[in-house]
Formats: sequence, structure tokens, C-alpha cells
Amino acid sequence: MNAIDWITQVLEVVVAVAAAPAFLGWLNQCRAWLQNRRAPSLWLPYRNLHKLFHKEAVIAASASPLFRIAPYVVFGTMVVAAAIIPSMSTRLPLVGSADAIALVGLFAAARMFMTLAAMDVGTAFGTLGARREMMVGFLAEPALLMVIFVASQISSSTALPVITDHLASGHLGLSPGLAFSAVAFILVLLAENARIPVDNPATHLELTMIHEAMLLEYSARHLALMEWAAQLKLFNYACIGFALFLPWGVARAHIGPMGLAVAIPALAIKLAVAGAALALIETVSAKMRVMRIPEFLATAFLFAVLGLLVHVLLKA
Repeated sequence: MNAIDWITQVLEVVVAVAAAPAFLGWLNQCRAWLQNRRAPSLWLPYRNLHKLFHKEAVIAASASPLFRIAPYVVFGTMVVAAAIIPSMSTRLPLVGSADAIALVGLFAAARMFMTLAAMDVGTAFGTLGARREMMVGFLAEPALLMVIFVASQISSSTALPVITDHLASGHLGLSPGLAFSAVAFILVLLAENARIPVDNPATHLELTMIHEAMLLEYSARHLALMEWAAQLKLFNYACIGFALFLPWGVARAHIGPMGLAVAIPALAIKLAVAGAALALIETVSAKMRVMRIPEFLATAFLFAVLGLLVHVLLKA
């Protein structure tokens, strides 16, 4: 690894941290346009974060140190996850740590700290949201692991850079096994990022909230870090999808100015298309009842299993 590799590694993390709010802003804009509403500003998430960072934090008297450190741990976990996802290049110093199974573990660690912090103060809605979040994670993680297992069977590795390299070197198009896995991944992405139909990030109805219910006791910089971490998680999931199913445009050979000159615009185009597609899915979908979420994620798991069977039996 040379200096250019380290520069690219830092650039990849900086781009993820800086562009995550813009990706959410673009998704909200597309959703508003599809619903024939006046679209909010693309920079609204940045203004919200700026406003929260300049407010004074109010913390419950019964909160333990875990409640205070959880936002920093959750945000740091999402930053580490962004560092090991090959969003712009597969030649990164952290390639050795870029195991997809470890990446799922990072997401699980962030969920654990978030749910423990939600239950720490002892409010009814925080505990309710934490229990629902653990239910979603318990059902979504096996489906995500199965999706990764299908890709690892094709590339003979669980390392995301190796998977991306192998898939990008193949012919243009998805194999049938990956196509079924892509459907499963989209369902998992919606569930893990509290999007419709699993959860509505814009709702304030306590009995239907999952993610937002866990943040009710946070304010100021702590709430800003939690919101930023959620935006980073959505960005990271989108980049995982690009690495597994749309790997073209990522710099694969020796990293240089030309490789980054292609990778950065390619990533921007993919994010724009992904944001519009997610907005379309949310527009044509309705929020489902909580009791239907296990069926939704079981469907995702079955699609992933079907992708694995198609690959094993048909070698496609």
C-alpha cells in the first residue's frame, strides 16, 4: 500500500460522512416530487445537524454513562463501516478488515448500543422501540448474511473488495442467483434503515415508531450524532448494494487520479438512481402493521435462500 492508497481511504470516509446527509436530502426530495408536494431543500439535513450541534443538551437525571456515550459509539461504528466498504476503490489499506461478516457485526454492535441506551432511561416508548428494533435486527441479519453468502459463493470470498473485483470483472448483468439476492437485499435495506413499509421516519405516532422511539430522550449534539449515524447507515447500505450488485465504476487497478476521476462520478450517479428508486418504493407502499414485519423479513430470507439454491443447482 502506498500513499495514494491511504489518501483514497481517507477520501472514501470523508465522502461518506459528508455525503450521507445529502443522500437523505435527495431521497426526501424525490419522495416529495413523486407525491406532488413541494420538495424540501437538499441541504435541510445539514441545517438540522448544524442546529442540533449548537443547542444545549438536556439529559434525564436517571441516565447512566451508557446513555451519554452511545451516540459516539454508534456514529463511530458507522464511520468504521464506511471505511471498509469499497464504495470508490477496492485497493484500500483496510482491505484485510473488510470482511462482510464483520461488517454485519458492526451493524449489530451499533444496534446493541442504541437499544441499550433507549432502555437506559426507563421510558415506555424507548423500551417499546428498543424491543421492536431488536426484533427487526434478529430477523434482518440472517437475511443479510444469506445475501452475502450467495455473493461469497460466486467469488469464493467473504471480503467485500474481492467480491466487488470478481463481479466487476464479469459480464455486464446480474446472474439469476444474484438477482434473487438483490430483491432480498432491498427488503433488508428498507427494514434496517426504518423506511416504509417497515417504519416511517417522518412519523410522530409513538405506537407505530421503531427507530424514532429510541431517540425521544436525546437532544442537541447527542441527537445530531444519532441522526447522522442513521444517515450514514443508509449510505453504507446503499454502497454495500453497489459493491454486490452494481460494482462497475469502482477503481480496481492501481489507484490513480484517473481511477478516482471515474469512481467519484460513478458513485454519485448510483446514489442518485438509488435515492430515486427508494423514494418510488416508499411512495407506492403503505406502512405495514408491526405484526406483519416478521412476514416481510421472512420473505427477504426466502429470496436469499432461493438465490443460493439457484446458484448451487444451476451454477448461475
